[in-house]
Amino acid sequence: MKLIRFGEPGREKPGLQLEDGTRVDASAIGSDYDEAFFGGNGLARLREWSAANAARAPRVAPGTRLGPPVARPSKIVCIGLNYRDHAAETGGQIPKEPVIFFKATSSLVGPDDDMVTPRGAEKVDWEVELAIVIGARASYVTKEDAARHIAGYALHNDYSERSFQLEHGGQWSKGKSADTFAPLGPFLATADEIKDPQALPMWLTVNGESRQKSSTANMIFDVYTLVSYLSQFMSLLPGDVISTGTPAGVGLGIKPEPVYLKVGDVVELGIEGLGRSRQRVAPSR
Repeated sequence: MKLIRFGEPGREKPGLQLEDGTRVDASAIGSDYDEAFFGGNGLARLREWSAANAARAPRVAPGTRLGPPVARPSKIVCIGLNYRDHAAETGGQIPKEPVIFFKATSSLVGPDDDMVTPRGAEKVDWEVELAIVIGARASYVTKEDAARHIAGYALHNDYSERSFQLEHGGQWSKGKSADTFAPLGPFLATADEIKDPQALPMWLTVNGESRQKSSTANMIFDVYTLVSYLSQFMSLLPGDVISTGTPAGVGLGIKPEPVYLKVGDVVELGIEGLGRSRQRVAPSR
């Protein structure tokens, strides 16, 4: 299944994207796609509802705004330097264990919403990433058991403000958490839709110019390793998002001088099987 949420910001309704691309309203299931839904066997209920009702469910009008495909998760956990080529371009060492930081859940927006430049920003950067959505509470799980704790996957752009991240001291989260810095979607593809999460081509362009082109095959730490590893340090709750890192091609790594986003730029990105998204860079508010 492909789960969507649609409508005005803060008032999104749950829906589904069918195999032919049609989008339908799934509000009749009586639950948003939140922690209670994922933790309460919601995907199984949704699958049953879809089989019986999707063909005659209300259609979502073309052009309707899509929100993030999960309602406010308890946390967004991000993995840094998880591609060797990205670690090299930033001057970082290849990590021996996953590098962990957090992104504020208030940064979540829809896949095609504007990216609003934070006040005082000087170095706003892009990062195409595969996001994992947790489906069942994970605490001290093994790598072999990790798959049953995953609800599915989504496309994520882990926007970063590099001066906030690297020049203001402390942890990276301050450069990752601005409002609109986490466009997610267009949909959440359930785990059965993705045959191999480590074989997904991914790409990103800025104003039509290719910046990132890689594959999840190039991760240092794979999806199941990450779920298991994180669960040793925290409980991963249903609906939580794990963003698994970005390949080379970010603005910070461009030689001879880094290139950052400016107002009016358009960023487009995609991952095979997870759709594509588009953000326009908007001025500070």
